[in-house]
Amino acid sequence: LSHPAASPYAVSAMAGMAPQADTCSLSGRVLGPGRGHATLPSSAARTQRARAPVPAASWSAHTSAWRQLCRGAGGRHQGPAESATLHAGHRNGKSTVAAAHASLESEPAVTEYTDFSSSESDLQILYNNILDVPARRRLSDSACQDQDPNSDMQASSQPSSTGVPVYVMLPLDTVWLVEREGRKYSVLKREQALTVALQTLYKAGVEGVMVDVWWGIVERSPGQYDFTAYRRLFDMITEAGLKVQAVMSFHAAGGNVGDTCHITLPQWVLDVGDENPDVFYTDKAGFRNRECLSLGCDREPLFGGRTPLDLYHDLMAAFAEQFQHMFGDKIAEVTVGMGPAGELRYPAYPEGDGRWRFPGVGEFQCYDAYMLADLKRQAEAVNHPEWGCNGGPHDSGHYNSSVWDAQFFRSEGGSWESEYGDFFLSWYSGMLEQHANAVLTAAAAALRGTNTPRRARRTESVMQKLTRMAQGSKGSDQGALHSPADQRALLDAEYQLAPACHLGVKLAGVHWWHKSRSHAAELTAGYYNTRHRNGYDPLLKMIARHGARVSFTCVEMRDCEHPVEARCSPQGLLEQVIASASAAGVPLSGENALQRYDHFAFDRIAESAFGHHARAGRLEQLTFLRMGDLMFDNWHAFSEFLRRMRTTARTECSGEQHDQQQQQQRGYYNSDSHNVLAPLHASPPLRRLRQRFHPSACAETLRDSSGR
Repeated sequence: LSHPAASPYAVSAMAGMAPQADTCSLSGRVLGPGRGHATLPSSAARTQRARAPVPAASWSAHTSAWRQLCRGAGGRHQGPAESATLHAGHRNGKSTVAAAHASLESEPAVTEYTDFSSSESDLQILYNNILDVPARRRLSDSACQDQDPNSDMQASSQPSSTGVPVYVMLPLDTVWLVEREGRKYSVLKREQALTVALQTLYKAGVEGVMVDVWWGIVERSPGQYDFTAYRRLFDMITEAGLKVQAVMSFHAAGGNVGDTCHITLPQWVLDVGDENPDVFYTDKAGFRNRECLSLGCDREPLFGGRTPLDLYHDLMAAFAEQFQHMFGDKIAEVTVGMGPAGELRYPAYPEGDGRWRFPGVGEFQCYDAYMLADLKRQAEAVNHPEWGCNGGPHDSGHYNSSVWDAQFFRSEGGSWESEYGDFFLSWYSGMLEQHANAVLTAAAAALRGTNTPRRARRTESVMQKLTRMAQGSKGSDQGALHSPADQRALLDAEYQLAPACHLGVKLAGVHWWHKSRSHAAELTAGYYNTRHRNGYDPLLKMIARHGARVSFTCVEMRDCEHPVEARCSPQGLLEQVIASASAAGVPLSGENALQRYDHFAFDRIAESAFGHHARAGRLEQLTFLRMGDLMFDNWHAFSEFLRRMRTTARTECSGEQHDQQQQQQRGYYNSDSHNVLAPLHASPPLRRLRQRFHPSACAETLRDSSGR
């Protein structure tokens, strides 16, 4: 709900009530700071959204056991022992972390707000009341057990026939740093409650969980890596029967939508930034964004002789050394963070510090010394040195500008369509693509070494042959496709060894201004995508060369939930990315941007995966944001959604089946077994009429002599 794109009408739809200006409630819970806020319809009100803490809800003594949560100020649950420790710390004037040192081994106390504060007893009650889902294969002890390569190939290349697997994000602060006797330790927060929560997720049908592996927690000293808490966490996850999707988070937490904790970059990295602030992204006002390192310094040896690419590679190599025995069946994917919020983009819309408000176009982030120097070189290379003198476009407005306020982004006569605009946007997006290519190369070298687990899969040539033979029954060369040579090729199918653990990349769903010609917000984020240019094709083709997967956000959003003046189109953007990913052969996963539990959001997610506007199973998996109190408070709705995602593919039709149903309603039944239009093949004038009803053909209009 705290996503900037949530309009008051979307918030009201989620909460099931009329729009309000100050607070909103979901299932009886009042949203506290960082949990969500409602907005006023006017643009002026949107820039003045109140962020004052909301008092916690008072719970009735006669509600269910799950509702009987003892909450203190700010909505944080306090157990008896923890409450006494915290109160003692306040009386002595000490910090809560210092006051909790005595009980560190049992459960560390923190001052940060957290999404997950439910007690073990409440979670146990919830776990006991869950109906068992169909039996599933438990995780094996080894990632490299003998198995049928055919079944592995099918399972990894497309979703299961029983539906789309669902992963759930763990709270950002699942692994936390505490200080004791002058030293910092990484610990698991609320380990017992987390154990029950993981078992609950597995019992409900969740496939796995997503875990942020924070750079600032793991590498507190240069070249020294502490995975102690993560080893314990991964063991807990796999013991519960769940898989792990690990995210290499080379960014800081606390400045993005939905962040409820603050985790910085490693202090030694920040120290280098204090001496050389150009290692951070910089806007035209000179503001330095300390959330992640600028891609402009990717190859600069500024960190004790190491470049940022070296830093990324070394951490991932250390991760592989620690956990390669789990790659495959236990750690299914390693997603590589490449920018703010772990997404492949520029920090063009920083809401955390108040510089940006929805639906502002954002600002170009190319004003650090390294990016300015590269821009100057590229401008001189095309014989226009003046294009590289002052950084980005001078007429691109500011963070909160609208498309019609900034000359550069205007739909008619905007500078983005000029020769200079094309040069700058090509360079700006090209730098992002080069960054992704370099980081993925480093990730592949670190995570796909000679000692990492491998699996046997069919080669691409054989798969292409299988596809041609499957389509041969409809073609004129059916006999050639079923020749003895082809049959021998199927019997003597070749296999290749592929990494057991997948690489992943996150793309941001920048959907506001998508209906405008310039797609302004996408341009500032680094995606050179306009009405007449597909900016996702080159990115996805590059990702395909690395054999990586893509996760894309905003799969739960609908166009009608956003203000008209913002020109939002999350549905149109998702359709474009799906088409580009399919053309590039990149497996696509979905992720919700807002933590919603209303049927509108669940229907939209299901439609993205199974609906009649798409082929069944076009999403490899879904990652749901996020495990915590709000999820368990809405557990009935979420568990029903999980059951739907696991079984929908058996009941809802694919795109081709939907087209055939539409033909039946019109009186034309066209299928493989019953094709009443087949005789029209012999008549060229009528062939186009048949193509109109063919699922894979574009609709054409056949006019007679009268013009009808």
